[in-house]
Amino acid sequence: MALTETRLRALKVKDKPYKVADQRGLYIEVTPSGGKLWRFRYRIGKVEKKLAIGSYPDISLKQAREATYEARHSVASGGDPAFEKRKQKIREEFLSAQTFEAIAREYIEQMMVQNGRADATLIKANYFLDQLVPAIGDRPIQDIEPFEVLAPLKRLEATGKHETAKKCRSFAGRVFRYAVATTRCTADPTSMLKGALVTPCQALCSDP
Repeated sequence: MALTETRLRALKVKDKPYKVADQRGLYIEVTPSGGKLWRFRYRIGKVEKKLAIGSYPDISLKQAREATYEARHSVASGGDPAFEKRKQKIREEFLSAQTFEAIAREYIEQMMVQNGRADATLIKANYFLDQLVPAIGDRPIQDIEPFEVLAPLKRLEATGKHETAKKCRSFAGRVFRYAVATTRCTADPTSMLKGALVTPCQALCSDP
């Protein structure tokens, strides 16, 4: 018998985990601690596999069935939904470690500290990074677009720090080019910002 929301809410905890089937390979597993976990059972050839969908009530019965439908479609197309889910998790973990801030700090360490750059130069590099972190620090570096870099630079300009804005753009460009060289992104978005910032000379010449 297919599950209903009423049946799901009425499932009781037992001393050992137990399963209650829904339909088409979908079932819910009730744990001794009270968890209700959606699972989808399927086969790849002769091998039986399981896909973890999530927990009830965070994932409703309707949502679990929709996820099962997508998984069955994947299997029918020659895919393996559990393997695809693991790949996606690995990709997300990889991308989360490839943020602008993480790569910028790696660049400072690998290309500046280890090359014996002066302390004053390192202090400036970390200062430029601090100006950029609030806007793009936690963004995957591959996804960053030119306007995202321009926004913090324009904020610096608005406070009259034209030279700082220019040097921050230059620092960001070096980080992006380092990321390109180490295969973490494919282009330097700051190359499209040339001419978008006011140079110190222009700022002085425009003063009344």
